[in-house]
Amino acid sequence: MEILQNLFAGFSVAFAAINLFYCFVGVLIGTLIGVLPGIGPVATMSLLLPATYKMSPVQAIIVLAGIYYGAMYGGSTTSILVNIPGEAASVVTCIDGYKMARQGRAGPALGIAAFGSLIGGCFSLIGLMLLAPTLASFALRIGPPEFFSFLCTGLIVVMYLTSGSIIRALMMAAFGVVLGCIGQDPESGSFRFVYGFYNLLSGIDLVPFIMGLFGVSEVFLNIEKSLQQRTIYEGEIKNLLPNLRDWRESIIPIIRGSLIGFFIGILPGGGPVISSFASYAVEKKISRHPEKFGTGAIEGVAGPETANNSATGGSFIPLFTLGIPSNVVMAVLLGALVIHGVTPGPLLMQQNPKIFWSVVASMFIGNGMLLVLNLPLIWMWVQVLNVPYRILFPLILLFCLLGAFSVNNSNFDAAIMLIFGVLGYLMRKYKYDAAPMVLAFVLGPMFENSLRQSLLLSDGSFWIFFTRPIAAVGMIISLLMLASSLIPFISRKRETIIEEETA
Repeated sequence: MEILQNLFAGFSVAFAAINLFYCFVGVLIGTLIGVLPGIGPVATMSLLLPATYKMSPVQAIIVLAGIYYGAMYGGSTTSILVNIPGEAASVVTCIDGYKMARQGRAGPALGIAAFGSLIGGCFSLIGLMLLAPTLASFALRIGPPEFFSFLCTGLIVVMYLTSGSIIRALMMAAFGVVLGCIGQDPESGSFRFVYGFYNLLSGIDLVPFIMGLFGVSEVFLNIEKSLQQRTIYEGEIKNLLPNLRDWRESIIPIIRGSLIGFFIGILPGGGPVISSFASYAVEKKISRHPEKFGTGAIEGVAGPETANNSATGGSFIPLFTLGIPSNVVMAVLLGALVIHGVTPGPLLMQQNPKIFWSVVASMFIGNGMLLVLNLPLIWMWVQVLNVPYRILFPLILLFCLLGAFSVNNSNFDAAIMLIFGVLGYLMRKYKYDAAPMVLAFVLGPMFENSLRQSLLLSDGSFWIFFTRPIAAVGMIISLLMLASSLIPFISRKRETIIEEETA
């Protein structure tokens, strides 16, 4: 009953005219970003973060969260009609969605993707309401050693799930921790890694760091690719409302996708991309007709599209209850909360219940808005793809420069953004994943503080991480995952050395 009262209080805030407007702006921009390939919610949210400085914390998070889950909706449009995943989480949708469009069934594919997204999004919000208060009360009983072990586990899971080499992921994470330590030491007051640059005394700002790493690097990468405009699907889009047969084939995959997406979204390193692939794999595995997948099976659209939207709600749980971002998007939201003077974690629901419940209520409203934006206005979004890249990418670069400069009205921040833009471009060229570095950069100060507090409690003994049960479980999981990733690498190196010696 208390949950319903809190939710109604959240709706009373979310239904304020100004908050409705910001919710609409967020989901509108998110849909646009989802439709346009090659930009993504991380770069967009970091680009627009300076624009939220004059907003209240509630309004800022409503806008940024709307961009996140709105991008999940928009990504399905281009996947189905143009065979281009507008967002990484919609890659799987291309497999069967585009085949359905080629068979004249673009309408049902788009319709079931939109309704599945709505159901998955609402399911995850219900799970968020039910689980978050319980986890927050549990989190109040954990101390610095447990918190340190959670941070280790989250960072190791992200590295474990990285698409590239684990050694490269470790290097990026270590570099991210070093970058997060730049500036004044919170204990001694001494300055670290400043090298005479007085602008670095307060550390590197999150906004130019992420804008450069994702936004500017994306522009550089796409300029190099000499992008050509894609041919848009020109067939008639009809029957956007799925018929009874479509619903019979899709309803169970939608239910499974909601569950898979939500629980994968909670896990550190999880998120829409992994959940959509997992949902597709499950549907194909348990299907009576697995041969249909890849030829235009509506289940291959319903499951993954539901899962990636369900994962967005699940990923808010560790952020709101523990203050630990489960993916890069949540790291940006963590930075936004801190900038607005809000500390996410176990005390958030006690000290700032208005923020939590109004954001949850706005996400219910936003999911309803997205259904309206993605079905009746489908052709408007498709025509957005006609914007030439030679116009689009210079505008993105201009907004990135303006956004970085506006943080502190400093040319130094703009220079930092360009430096990380070049670094991000080189990382993507040579297959270095940016996710471990970004998460390590955001978590670095928390990582350091919890380590110091733990060692103070134990008089400098590291055994405290293994003598407390919860901390020990987290550390053992982290070490096992790290070992399972490094052992094959060491074995291959050893075999190479032996072969060279025998040769």
